[in-house]
Amino acid sequence: MSSDIVTPAEVHVLSERHAMLIDIRGHDEWLREHIYGARSLPLEQLQPGCFSEGSLSESDTVVFLCQSGMRTNSATAHLRNAVHPAKALIMQGGLNAWKAAGYPVQVDSRQPLPVMRQVQITAGALVLCGTVAGAVLSPAFYIIPGFVGPGLMFAGITGWCGMAKFLAVMPWNR
Repeated sequence: MSSDIVTPAEVHVLSERHAMLIDIRGHDEWLREHIYGARSLPLEQLQPGCFSEGSLSESDTVVFLCQSGMRTNSATAHLRNAVHPAKALIMQGGLNAWKAAGYPVQVDSRQPLPVMRQVQITAGALVLCGTVAGAVLSPAFYIIPGFVGPGLMFAGITGWCGMAKFLAVMPWNR
C-alpha cells in the first residue's frame, strides 16, 4: 500500500473509474461546497477500521481531499491507515486546486458559511468597529478589540472557542 500525491486532473480521471473520493473537511464545509460524488468523512471521524470489514481491498483506490491540501498533507499516515489495504491518494491543492483547474463542484449557497469562517468575520468586525469607535467616539471602545484578541489567543491555545460555540447555536446554523 502506498500514499501518493495526485493532481486534480488525475483525480478527475480516477473518479470516472469509480475511485472513492473522501472529503475530510468538516461536514458543514462539505454541505456548502464539494466535488460531485465525494463522501464527507471529517478527519476526526477517520479511524483504522472505520470502513466495514472487507469493504476495501488492495485493488481499491481512495482519494482524500480537503480545502487546500494542508489537512490531508499533515495527516497522510493517518489517512493511509484508515483505508488499509486500499491504495490511499492525496489530492494536491484540495478543493481549491480542483476549482482552479475548472472542474465542477456542487454548491449549496443556502447552507451557512462554516462556523470558523463566521468566527473570523465576527471577530474581524468586532475588532474593526471597536478600533474605529475607540478612535472616533471614546477610547473606552478599545475594550472590544482588547477582549476579542485574548479570546482568539485562548481559542488557539486550548482548541475551545466560545465565539464558535455561540455562533453554532444561532438559528441560521441549525
